[in-house]
Amino acid sequence: MSVEAMRKHQLGCLKDTLQRVYEKIPFYKDAFEKKGVKPADLESLDDLSKFPFTVKTDLRDNYPFGLCTEPMSNLVRIHASSGTTGKPITGPYTADDMHQWGECMARAMWAQSVRPDDIAQNAYGMGLFTGGLGFLLGFERVGCAVIPSGSGQTEKQILLMEDLGTTVVGCTPTYALTIAERASQMGKDLHKFPLRVGLFGAEPWSLEMKQKIESRMGISAQEHYGLTELMGPGVGFTCEAGTLHINEDHVFAEVIDVDTEQPVGLGEKGELVFTSLQRQAMPMVRYRTRDITRLQRSKCACGRTFLNMEKVTGRSDDMMIVSGVNVFPSQIESVLMEFEAIEPQYVIHLFKKGYIDAIRVDTEARAEHYDKGKEYLQNLAEKVSAKIQAVVGIRVPVTILESKSIPRSVGKAKRILDEREVMA
Repeated sequence: MSVEAMRKHQLGCLKDTLQRVYEKIPFYKDAFEKKGVKPADLESLDDLSKFPFTVKTDLRDNYPFGLCTEPMSNLVRIHASSGTTGKPITGPYTADDMHQWGECMARAMWAQSVRPDDIAQNAYGMGLFTGGLGFLLGFERVGCAVIPSGSGQTEKQILLMEDLGTTVVGCTPTYALTIAERASQMGKDLHKFPLRVGLFGAEPWSLEMKQKIESRMGISAQEHYGLTELMGPGVGFTCEAGTLHINEDHVFAEVIDVDTEQPVGLGEKGELVFTSLQRQAMPMVRYRTRDITRLQRSKCACGRTFLNMEKVTGRSDDMMIVSGVNVFPSQIESVLMEFEAIEPQYVIHLFKKGYIDAIRVDTEARAEHYDKGKEYLQNLAEKVSAKIQAVVGIRVPVTILESKSIPRSVGKAKRILDEREVMA
């Protein structure tokens, strides 16, 4: 689709979405009126900046169905976030929403070389979390033979891969590393398996982690970007050329300056904001993702004309301010992945040092390096610490723990331990 045709499509869908939420959801009607706008005020795509944002607390405040535009009789599925802090975020779907979601997922998978003759092992958690059943929709739409293994039971995952001839695996990137590590311990060489491509999402991961996964598993590692509030996975995807595209006929993307909350131009970094274009059950208007990235409109070798999205470099709510310096977990991960002797396992401890916030990092060395002695490991930790300081601008102590000390992930890894209240 040409850019002009896409913008025309987006404008028509935006008008419908704004009118829908204004008429059916008291929260949005009140929010629009407080901003002094009505749906008719949207005459161009640029006019969307006049409308209010939606944030995660709005979804929790209107739990469970206060932002749903459809009666329960029209819903066919309800997903929810983990709800580890406060009430969960619900994600209701109509039959049409499910069809759209499956289309977005299949479109993404096709761009990543998944075909009907593939055997796809779906190692995402199956349940309220959108990942597992979202990927199932895509695999089935493409026509793959699906192994719905779910997350966990890592040895069984490896057995299924080997015996059933899995060619495509879907899971979180940290769980992919757990699978690779366990396979090595079992004496299994994943490079000799039919496995050729991995579809990874649900958590941030660096380019360095991508390279680790590819080298340890002998596969092409592809990215899926999404969030429960919009549809789940399927919002964005990497193509065969390695570009991260946005399904912008289904979601309208903006990037805003975090401080001024005003839209920035293409190529400028800021916080990603999405508005639903076709969703029926729970459309979102200007939802603030807290993800930091930039958008580009450039020709891709794959031929797709969708907006390109830079890999998320961090989250505004994950950003740690340490000694007056902004630090993102992704920066620390990138440094750790540069060291071949370091395992791709780590935990960042955020704590109080006097009256200011401070951080330290726990990680592990590759198993074969522990025989080199404590002095070697201490020197290695100092080298890693020095490199982190060179990247983020402050000293961050690094400790190399005993092998297998850090819990392995079967889903989303918990990378930051906030110990400030505990220590207070």
